[in-house]
Amino acid sequence: MDQTMLLYVMTAFVIIAAIALCIQAGMLAAMYKTTKSLQNEIRPLLPKVDALVDSTKTTVDQSRKQIIEITTVANEILQSTKNQLAQVETVVSDATARAKVQLERVELVLDDTLNRAHETVATVHNGIMRPLREINGIAAGIRGALAFLARGNRPSVDQATSDEEMFI
Repeated sequence: MDQTMLLYVMTAFVIIAAIALCIQAGMLAAMYKTTKSLQNEIRPLLPKVDALVDSTKTTVDQSRKQIIEITTVANEILQSTKNQLAQVETVVSDATARAKVQLERVELVLDDTLNRAHETVATVHNGIMRPLREINGIAAGIRGALAFLARGNRPSVDQATSDEEMFI
């Protein structure tokens, strides 16, 4: 490659670079113009956005306060519920203990009553029924003796034979 050719190639690249710079300058001017127009359109919205930001801040602060109040009330309710539950548990435990004591007392009274009824039945049995049986036994013995004495004579041979045949 000779020098003139190199000079033409370099000149072409310089011209291309110059055109690229001009295009960039045009784009920069267009971006400036667009930015200015956008800035002019946004300026009237800034007070509204500031008001919206202030309103949002107050709303968030109020929400935080309400959440804190609700949390505080919920914690108080929870603590009150725990205290009442502890009291109910104490009352139930006391009632359970008393009921157990009363059931033990009822069981002792019932056992005592059953023992007394058993003793009464045994006393009636030994005091009344036993003498009645003894009197009944004595009466049967007297009846048998009187029947024997009333019969007087010995049994006949026919009767003795039939009695003996029964046992044979």
